[in-house]
Amino acid sequence: MNLSELEQKLIAAARSEPLDDRVPYGFERRIMARLGRAAIEDPWAAWSRALWRAAAPCIAIALLLSVWSVIDPAETSTPVDLSQDFENTVLAAAHQDSVTDVSW
Repeated sequence: MNLSELEQKLIAAARSEPLDDRVPYGFERRIMARLGRAAIEDPWAAWSRALWRAAAPCIAIALLLSVWSVIDPAETSTPVDLSQDFENTVLAAAHQDSVTDVSW
């Protein structure tokens, strides 16, 4: 079916209907004006706006963490030898088994 022919038939059918007093004056114009103002949402634009708004907090967090990592923790507490603690923890199980074998 031809679209222009269908449009003409629909307009003719709408004009043949009598006017109804329940519809307020200028209703169709207000509706058509609102339809014309409605913007089409672009999902990529929404993502880009959200990412740009998140950029400033991310930069602030990165700067705070950088400053925190630069601050020398040795000034506030005694240095900890993590390698020695790790070795003691790993070898604790082996040492415990050898002590247990001797006592039995």
